[in-house]
Amino acid sequence: MSTQDALFDSDGDGDGGASPVSAPVGSTVPLAERLRPTTLDDVVGQRHLLAAGRPLRVAFDAGRLPSMILWGPPGVGKTTLARLLAAATGAHFIVLSAVLSGVKEIREAVEQAQALRRTGRATVLFVDEVHRFNKSQQDAFLPHVEAGLFSFIGATTENPSFEVNSALLSRATVFVLESLDEQDLAQLLVRAQTAIQGPTLDDAAQAQLINFADGDGRRLLNAYESAAATHKGLRQLGVAELEAAIGRMLRRGDKGGDVFYDLISALHKSVRGSSPDAALYWLARMLDAGMDPRYAARRLVRMASEDIGLADPRALRMTLDAADVFERLGSPEGELALAQAVVYLAVAPKSNAVYKAWNDVRALVQKDGTRPVPAHLRNAPTRLMKDIGRGQGYRYAHDEEGGYAAGENYLPPGLAQTSFYEPVPRGLEQRIGDRLAELRRLDERADKPR
Repeated sequence: MSTQDALFDSDGDGDGGASPVSAPVGSTVPLAERLRPTTLDDVVGQRHLLAAGRPLRVAFDAGRLPSMILWGPPGVGKTTLARLLAAATGAHFIVLSAVLSGVKEIREAVEQAQALRRTGRATVLFVDEVHRFNKSQQDAFLPHVEAGLFSFIGATTENPSFEVNSALLSRATVFVLESLDEQDLAQLLVRAQTAIQGPTLDDAAQAQLINFADGDGRRLLNAYESAAATHKGLRQLGVAELEAAIGRMLRRGDKGGDVFYDLISALHKSVRGSSPDAALYWLARMLDAGMDPRYAARRLVRMASEDIGLADPRALRMTLDAADVFERLGSPEGELALAQAVVYLAVAPKSNAVYKAWNDVRALVQKDGTRPVPAHLRNAPTRLMKDIGRGQGYRYAHDEEGGYAAGENYLPPGLAQTSFYEPVPRGLEQRIGDRLAELRRLDERADKPR
C-alpha cells in the first residue's frame, strides 16, 4: 500500500471499513478493526446521539452531513461514526491523521475533493486527532469548509474549546461522545467471543475486564483478544488467566487534558462541599491515574487558602506538612499524609472571605489610579523627611488605649472606606468578625471618623 493509500481511504472500504468478522481467526488485523460496525444499528453506545430523533440519527436518515467535531475519549466510535455517516450520504471518504499528515497531505486532500466535485460527487474529509494540527494547519481547512468543498469531520479526545481554532469551531457542530457503560462493554464482549469462537469469562473475570476497559471499547476488544490468544484451548478464563494476559489494571488518565482537570475539579469541589468520603475517592482516582502526588499536594495548599482560609488557619499548615511528609517518604507511604490533609480540609469550617477580599482589592488596584500614600503613613527616616511633613500626625497604635488608634484612616485620600474583608460566621472567623465589629464601634465613637 502506498503512502497516499494509507492516508486516503477513498470509500471507507479499506482497512478501516471491514465488515464484522471479515478476517479469519488468527488474522493480523486486530479484532477491534474486524468488528467495526458496518451499519448504524450495529454501533454500541452513544444512544444520546443515535437513538430515534437524536441529532446524528436524524442527519443519517436524512442523508445530509454538516461539518462537525466528534469529541470523546478513546475507543468510543468516533472514526466508525464518521465512516458510517459518509457512507449514508454516498460521499467519497478521505481520511487524514493529524499525527502523520502535514500541509502537503492537506493540499492533496483538497485537490482530490476538487477533482471529485467536478464529477458531481461529494466528499467527506475526516481528520483524526485534529487537535494535533497547529493553528496554521487548521486554518488551511477554513476556506474549503466555508465554500462547501467537503464536509469536515474532526475527531478529538481533547476539549475543542481549547484545541480547535475558534474560526473552524464556529463552522462545525460539536457532538460529545461518551465512554461506553458496562452494558455496552458486555455487549461488545459477547460479539468478540462469537466472532473468534473464543473462551467465555467467569463473572469475576468479566467484571474485571470491563473495569479494565474503563469505557474504551477498543481497549476491551484488544485485551480480550490477547487473553484468548494467551490461553488458546481454554474454554473459560478466570481472573488469574485474565491478569496473566493483560497485566496490572490501569486507569485512564490524560495529563494536561480534560480528564486530568476534571479529576482536580471533582476533588476541589468535594473538599469545598465538606464531603471527606468523596474527597478521598477523587484523590485516589487522581493518584491511580498517574498524577504526580506533588501536584496534588500543591492543589491542597491552594484549597486551604481559597476555601478555608482564616476559618481554620491550621488547614494551611496541615497541607504544607503533608507536602513535606510526601517529599520525605515518597510513594506510597507519603500518600497517607495527603489523604489525612484531604480529610482535614473537607471537615474544616469553610471561608472564602480572604479569597474574595484579595480578588476585590486586586481588581480595584488594577482599574484605579495610582493614589499617593498619605503623608502620616509615609516613611520618615531622615530629619529632612520629617521637616517636610512625612510621618507627621501618625498615631502609634501601641500607645493608644487598648492598642488601637480609634478613628484612624490608613487608606489613600479620596478612596472611599470599603470593607473588602468580611469574615464568615464560622470557625475562627466568627471570633475575627466579633473583633472587627468591636473596632468599628470604637471608630464610630471616635471624634475623627475613620
